Amino acid sequence: MKFAFAFSTVLVLAACSSGPRPPDWQVEAKGSMERSVAAYMEGNSRVEAAELARTRSQLSRTGRPDLLATAELLRCASRVASLVFETCAGFEPLRDDATPAQRAYADYLRGQVQAGNIALLPPAQRAAAAGDAGALAGIADPLSQLLAASVLLQTGRASPSVIALAIDTASAQGWRRPLLAWLGVQLQRAEQSGDAPEAARLRRRMAIVQGPDAAVKHFRKEEK
Repeated sequence: MKFAFAFSTVLVLAACSSGPRPPDWQVEAKGSMERSVAAYMEGNSRVEAAELARTRSQLSRTGRPDLLATAELLRCASRVASLVFETCAGFEPLRDDATPAQRAYADYLRGQVQAGNIALLPPAQRAAAAGDAGALAGIADPLSQLLAASVLLQTGRASPSVIALAIDTASAQGWRRPLLAWLGVQLQRAEQSGDAPEAARLRRRMAIVQGPDAAVKHFRKEEK
């Protein structure tokens, strides 16, 4: 899984393979953070919590709040990408010691980044922060693309094509949690427009995503 979070110059978690062997804490923290985010996106809360605890434990050994802030922002980004819009609780206690780029990123996750701070964001997110939905298709990293789409939705600038792209991205990655969230958005819009066949199709798809048991139960209910 590739994470395009170039927003912090202190992101030593992305170790350079051409340099000296990174210390054990760095390798462990990087691996745990990647597994934590992957588990969350797949809908496995138990594994996500366990891996996040390992990440925090490894990073706390450094005594560096900026590194902990990076991990907390990545955790919150996975939630925003899954349309969970809430304060990044793990980051806020670290805000005073975070970098300006990290503070701008935290504000971005809430859809509240100031125009003057957009330049501090990762390149993949700057267009979305400025409201440019057309730039979404050019974002190569799936998580970054979902995140940009989510911020557009949060700020009321997500068109049907943005929603469809987010669904396709989550589906291609097999990310159950954001896929269900984005399908739910599409379902809500179909219901609001009175498109009953489309709403029924989306419910069937959501049942499949929820797993075989949910799908069988849903299809049996439709047959009655």
